[in-house]
Amino acid sequence: MSYYNDAQLEAMMLDLESDCVERKQSFQGDAPQKVREAVCAFANDLAGHGEPGVVLIGVHDKGTPMPDFVVTDELLRSLADIKTDGNIVPPPTLLVEKRRLQGSEVAVISAWPCDTPPVRYKGRIHVRWGPRRGLATAQDERILNERRRHRDRPFDIQPITSATMAHLSRIRFELEYLPALVAPDVLQANDRSYEQKLAATKMIVDEADSIPTVLGLLTLSNKPSDQIPGAWGQFLRLAGIEISAPIVDEETVYGTVSDQIRRLEEKLAAHNLRSVRFADVVTEERHEKYPAEALRQLLRNAYMHRSYEMTNAPIRVYWFDDRIEITSPGGPYGSVTLENFGQPGIADYRNPNLAEAMRALGLVQRFGIGIGIARKALGTRLSFSVQPSVVISIVRAEAGNATDT
Repeated sequence: MSYYNDAQLEAMMLDLESDCVERKQSFQGDAPQKVREAVCAFANDLAGHGEPGVVLIGVHDKGTPMPDFVVTDELLRSLADIKTDGNIVPPPTLLVEKRRLQGSEVAVISAWPCDTPPVRYKGRIHVRWGPRRGLATAQDERILNERRRHRDRPFDIQPITSATMAHLSRIRFELEYLPALVAPDVLQANDRSYEQKLAATKMIVDEADSIPTVLGLLTLSNKPSDQIPGAWGQFLRLAGIEISAPIVDEETVYGTVSDQIRRLEEKLAAHNLRSVRFADVVTEERHEKYPAEALRQLLRNAYMHRSYEMTNAPIRVYWFDDRIEITSPGGPYGSVTLENFGQPGIADYRNPNLAEAMRALGLVQRFGIGIGIARKALGTRLSFSVQPSVVISIVRAEAGNATDT
């Protein structure tokens, strides 16, 4: 996947006027923040190069490598975390390498231009003009929005022609979503119209074509399933281990993705406690049947990665006596395959803009670690049925608690 060979990198390292290179002597002090700002700027590619920008760590500002710099595995892991720590959204496409340039070790980050700009780091849009970088102006942001419209869009920002702006909750957008997505000082200084703000956040196609996108409906509509048939959820509590068992509790949930997740998590929490009374005390303690955080991660992961295209199927949460099954329509996507599903470090995003929205709303802290968190809590109790058109997360009850209702 390496885009530049050593000779090209050495030439770029010495080109002090290049707008495609950032140099850092180390990854200490304020360097982690500055490097993330640079990655964000390269992902936005304001100049329209269409090629990766590079961050060289272990290089002086004057363009010469530091002879005693050592690229450790720990440094490479820290640099790789830039992609998944959730601070840059949508998550950037990048490659982290150890290279030897002019006889010295250098850590190299190659950051590819994003297909769906603008990209934000902690709510701010960073761009480069010449060898310098800074925050995007309103005109810069308009250029990035225009560029996005002329590229292939992921399904989550495709227009839904049957919808109108009346389907989007302005109160939810202005009081909940925008403050979560955009830094307060940037929001305070923003004098753009409601339509311009919707377009900038990909909720509508653009201010002149105010058709809501899939993202807009999933994030702001009170009932997105009216336009996106599969955008709802179902909960069943079954008194048995088969789907034909009697139903103890059921609920169909509608609303925004965040509302659906919240309601399904409430249902899981209501069924997830059992009382344990001790003979020598007058009180009782209540214990979880399943680790709550693991269930949250699996449910949110299902919503983030499901397919909303060409399916009427909802997210299904079925609680049996011996297990919980969370069904997500849509199989593995992109670099995730049937063979490598769930392996550490393997992640791709069918809905990159929905992932950005869920991150802004606090439903996701970091990208690519949900399954890892669930596995750590559940161990061998967690398994997956991974098929081309569906992924089912299966959480087994603890031994001895299979019939505990």
